[in-house]
Amino acid sequence: MIKKIFFQLIFFNFFFFKEVFAAESGGMPQLNPEFWISQIFWLTLTFGTLYVILSKLILPKISANLELRKSQIQENIEAAEKQRENSETKLKEYEDIILKSKIKSKNIFKETREKIIKDINSKKDTLDKQINEEIKKTEQEIEILKKGASMKINKIAIEISSEMVRKFIGAEVNNSSISAMVDDLSKKNGDKYYGN
Repeated sequence: MIKKIFFQLIFFNFFFFKEVFAAESGGMPQLNPEFWISQIFWLTLTFGTLYVILSKLILPKISANLELRKSQIQENIEAAEKQRENSETKLKEYEDIILKSKIKSKNIFKETREKIIKDINSKKDTLDKQINEEIKKTEQEIEILKKGASMKINKIAIEISSEMVRKFIGAEVNNSSISAMVDDLSKKNGDKYYGN
């Protein structure tokens, strides 16, 4: 507040005391009240011209530049927002594709696993049937061999017995009597040897 009063006192001192402003007294001629009207005229003309130049030529260009930049910034912001929305949409689509792919791969794995298990089971069943058939064939062959073996053994026994008797006694023996004895022995002991 004191500063304001001090400056006002100095300002009014310049108005009321012309001697202070006179060039003859060694003061500044610009502050002499005699020249104030011409100074105000040139001041008004200079600042008016400057105002017209600024307001008509320079400021419109600056305003246009600012508006252009503002519109470009706004367009860039809108484009960035669209890009963000597009990115979010693409990200959601990508996540959906990944989720669908995972589900699809799980389903494919499950179907493939079930198919392989079915194939294994069907091959196992086929193999079991083939093994059972082979076992039955082998059992039948064994049974046939068993039946044939007793006859062959009897025949061999008859031949060996007749040969042994001939060597021990030195005479020929009737094969029918030896055959009857071997048959009789095979009937008695057949269960023990052939499992009949």
